[in-house]
Amino acid sequence: MAHTFDDLSKKSVAQLREIAAGLDGEKIKGHKSLHKPDLVKLLCDVLGIEAHEHHNVVGLDKAKIKVQIAVLKKKSAAAIEAHDATQLKRARLNIKRLKHKMRRATV
Repeated sequence: MAHTFDDLSKKSVAQLREIAAGLDGEKIKGHKSLHKPDLVKLLCDVLGIEAHEHHNVVGLDKAKIKVQIAVLKKKSAAAIEAHDATQLKRARLNIKRLKHKMRRATV
């Protein structure tokens, strides 16, 4: 049975220890005394699974939005130096909106 990080993280500690007991190897020794986060990391390492989830942005050009955010950060820094509160507020609001748009498109 192929396991995924999401699948392992949803299992109980007892179930994870059963999976670890079924595996052979020097790395897996001492699995009975580990807590859940450490056990999940160990199993991911032994099974060759990436130990984090990947999220994809769907329907947007993520690179283009990140370039826009970088430009707005430069404008924000310039507004701070110029003591221009209105430009700073606009830049920060636009950055927030772009980041929100990107998070909403993340699957």
